[in-house]
Amino acid sequence: MNNKELRELSTEEIKNKLMDSRQELMNMRFQMVTGQLTDTSRFKITRRQIARFETILAQREREGKEG
Repeated sequence: MNNKELRELSTEEIKNKLMDSRQELMNMRFQMVTGQLTDTSRFKITRRQIARFETILAQREREGKEG
């Protein structure tokens, strides 16, 4: 999903996706410790996804306070 598509989602949808991504990151950490994780590049992708979601939510919160 690119940034334009993300910005079109509702705030609740973004919050749900954020929770899912955080859960996925936690699961990957467990898999890493147990030796089950083979594709470690997913860490970087998931962390960046989380950052995008948090950035969009923060921007929306600022817009709400300013407007």
